[in-house]
Amino acid sequence: MFDFAWSEIAIIGAVALIAIGPKDMPVAIRTVAGMIKKARRMAAEFQTHVDEMIKEADLADVKKSFNDIRNFDLKSVVEKSIDPDNALRDTFAGDPLAPSEPAAGENAEPEPIPAPPPEPYMVELPPRAPAFIPPSLIPAAPVIPPEQAGPPPFVPPQFAGPRPTS
Repeated sequence: MFDFAWSEIAIIGAVALIAIGPKDMPVAIRTVAGMIKKARRMAAEFQTHVDEMIKEADLADVKKSFNDIRNFDLKSVVEKSIDPDNALRDTFAGDPLAPSEPAAGENAEPEPIPAPPPEPYMVELPPRAPAFIPPSLIPAAPVIPPEQAGPPPFVPPQFAGPRPTS
């Protein structure tokens, strides 16, 4: 704790020898040693009590955690997070096949929604082709002789290949 060199201890001893005297010096040394022992014992006891308090506090937290885990109800936690107002539970509580009774003031059958009148400018279009047409349904393209067909509008260089010589 305190860093005293041997030279400093020797100086303190020489001053104490002069101030206390050689006759009372052993008694003073025993008294100082006893005080140091009591201080060390008190520090060790205090450290022990602090360690016990830490262990008790940690064990109390661990015990509380175990009790929380032991009493954990997954079903209620999931129900509270998915259906906090119990609307789903109430929906499925009754018989879904039973006819529902209309509330007071409501008609037994809802009125059908009228179709909008046809617009005069609307023209009926032919049905669209499907996204995939089987190859057997596609008509064959007419075959054009090479001398009548001109060059294609664009051929990528990697597909062009060598040019024919005439």
